[in-house]
Amino acid sequence: MDSGTKRETGEPGWVGLPGGLLTLRRLLLVFWTVLLAVATGVSLGLLAGPVWALFGVVWLGVLAWGWVMLGRNWRSWRYAERADDLLISRGVLWREQTVVPYGRMQLVEVTSGPLERRFGLASVQLHTAAAASDARIPGLVPAEAERLRDRLTELGEARSAGL
Repeated sequence: MDSGTKRETGEPGWVGLPGGLLTLRRLLLVFWTVLLAVATGVSLGLLAGPVWALFGVVWLGVLAWGWVMLGRNWRSWRYAERADDLLISRGVLWREQTVVPYGRMQLVEVTSGPLERRFGLASVQLHTAAAASDARIPGLVPAEAERLRDRLTELGEARSAGL
């Protein structure tokens, strides 16, 4: 029984994350860097003089760098459902690929914090017996997160390893 997604080449069909997660993270980046730029500029301007206030501009460089890095990080996240396990891949410089066998899953939960709910996002958290092998897929559309939770729970029960 082969229930995983595969391409013609036999490789798993990878699914990327929706763009809402990137939007949320970039908005948080803009909010915090602008806040820090203003705080730095005002405090240095009042304490050391107006020329020193220009050091607040450093935070705008951090904003530009972070904008690019967030895009690269977002593009690196992907997951694939295979016949016997779930693959999660992430990372730009240090690539990390997690393989979670369906039979080893103990708990699959969908979480959504206040900001995630505002942007229509949810995360799927997979718990296994080994604490180091817990896996997470952030920023999914809630309907996809619930579908994935239900499918993984069904497959986990069907392939239970009987710990």
